[in-house]
Amino acid sequence: MDVENVFRTHHDALFRYLARTCGDPHLAKDAVQETFVRLQQQSTLQPAAIRSWLFTTGMNVIRAVRRQEATRARILETSPRRVPTPTSSEDPAERVERAEDRARLARALAELRERERRALLMREEGFKHREIAEALETTTGSVGTLLARALEKLARAMGPLEEAP
Repeated sequence: MDVENVFRTHHDALFRYLARTCGDPHLAKDAVQETFVRLQQQSTLQPAAIRSWLFTTGMNVIRAVRRQEATRARILETSPRRVPTPTSSEDPAERVERAEDRARLARALAELRERERRALLMREEGFKHREIAEALETTTGSVGTLLARALEKLARAMGPLEEAP
């Protein structure tokens, strides 16, 4: 397959299609580049199927990027650094105690490796092991081990809980 010829023939149309579809020319440019990189790795693609393969693969690249962006946004939204606005009926002492707990949790989470922190935050948001594995680019079997180790480190970093009076 002559990839240079395919590039010259289809690049502009693929870029226009992806840019119009996703509304982001920078993302479309990256998706086109990734699509042609993947094309170079194809050895069994029939010439008649190249155009549809390019457009399908380009859209798949954009979907994957958007999924990653959504995952990052969800993780950032659940970050312990985001402090909820207290209600007016809340006792000031309780607010201070909760703020201290959040700070302690933030410090404990900061001690975890990035992968462990992401896995824990995703689990807290209700992600399934399969979804966590996909986001972390690992196997579902290793997610359980990763979470167990992360929880153990988190518990050690948080220290013992105080008993209620």
